[in-house]
Parts: sequence; C-alpha cells; structure tokens
Amino acid sequence: MIGVGTQDSLGLAQSFVESTGTTFTMLWDPTFESWRQLGVFGQPAGMLLDANGAILTTWRGGIPQSSVLEAVA
Repeated sequence: MIGVGTQDSLGLAQSFVESTGTTFTMLWDPTFESWRQLGVFGQPAGMLLDANGAILTTWRGGIPQSSVLEAVA
C-alpha cells in the first residue's frame, strides 16, 4: 500500500501521518499530477493495481476493509 499526498503542504502531510499512526509508505506530489493521471478527484480514494500497474478496482469515499480484502483475494 502506498499513499499519495497532494493537498495542503508537505509539513501538514507529515503531521497527519504522525498523528494518525500511518505505517504504510506515503509519497508527496505537490503538483497533483499523480491524482490527475489516476483520475482521483478527492479524498478518501483508493485503487487496486495489478503487477503491471493496470487499475483493477477503485473506491471513492470511505474505503471498506471488507471490500479491499475481497478484491485482493
């Protein structure tokens, strides 16, 4: 799992990661280009990619753990 932060500032993003106990890798993209390329228009959002980078499924809004586990299985 990788998170991509684009909003606010890098400092606020780092504070968010620290305050929430996020343990997965977070990347910072101040240009929003990653979001544009992936079709992400708001938070929270998630997507499952295959080994070649093709999008298998996406989630908009809250991301239910059961849906993620089902998609991965």
